[in-house]
Amino acid sequence: MTAPLELAESNPILCQAIANRIATAPQQRIPFTEFMDLALYHPQYGYYVTHPQGIQNDFLPSPHLGADFGELLAEQFAQMWQICDRPHRFTLVEMGAGQGLIVQDVLRYLHRHHFECFEALEYLIVERSSAMIAAQQQRLQKLAESWGNLSWKHWDEIPPHSIVGCCFSNELVDAFPVHQIAIADGQFQEIYVTTPTQETNTNPFHFVETLAEPSTPRLTEYFDRLGLDFSTANYPNGYRSEVNLAALDWITTIADRLHTGYLLTIDYGYPAHRYYSPGRTQGTLQCYYQHAHHSDPYVAIGRQDITAHVDFTALENRGNSVACRRLALPSKDCS
Repeated sequence: MTAPLELAESNPILCQAIANRIATAPQQRIPFTEFMDLALYHPQYGYYVTHPQGIQNDFLPSPHLGADFGELLAEQFAQMWQICDRPHRFTLVEMGAGQGLIVQDVLRYLHRHHFECFEALEYLIVERSSAMIAAQQQRLQKLAESWGNLSWKHWDEIPPHSIVGCCFSNELVDAFPVHQIAIADGQFQEIYVTTPTQETNTNPFHFVETLAEPSTPRLTEYFDRLGLDFSTANYPNGYRSEVNLAALDWITTIADRLHTGYLLTIDYGYPAHRYYSPGRTQGTLQCYYQHAHHSDPYVAIGRQDITAHVDFTALENRGNSVACRRLALPSKDCS
């Protein structure tokens, strides 16, 4: 793993919380996915909790570059509304709304160019982080008060099969905590995070990796469904990659809430045959700090973002299994 020379110190309180979790876990280790979840989403000290307004200091999502991104989405939503036979209530569910820029750009554009669609809109934001919700509500307070059709919900507040519209996200799935797997001596293993023994450790916030049997049979099932066999000679010892089981559960949740409509997710990723290519020996995990990226998640803990690319084949397969199908929308004449 490599890291830039100048990084912020890890958040010591967050590191202590992670160390405490490891100490109470079976065999004093936790799967990497749990480490990543704590580093990003710990309810008091995680990166997305402590950086609700400053994430753009580490990376710059498309909405921060101008209104064009949101306006293109708005055109797509208007087309979806037409295809759904112009329902009198059309719900947009934005999952992970960041700084709330897309909300503003989409609504402004639809109000100006597709007013009938705008009049039918209900806009819901689903956000895990309470700090992000507070930041979004502060930014969008006047809009929420004047328009009245913008609200924040948790999934358990949305009834099953109630949404007619589109659930969408931008650069969300790549931030879901991932399992990490590795090949060691020809064996499929999972990467766990632990702390060194007291005899060898002078830093109480130092974390190390260890390999062991997978923590859940879902990992082997995941690759069985993709038809991948890591026991072949094509995969060298030391090969490592990621598995985003949380993304599969996410697809299932959305499918349960949708009655009629679409799921649109925009992210970085590959089809499975490229994601798990034998030549991609170190996976796709990346960390971002002040617009520089590296591959060491065990530095600047709580101060840096951690992401992994998305396996789009797995998302499509799960979508198919829960009655969602991939499709290409009809082209629109923009001349």
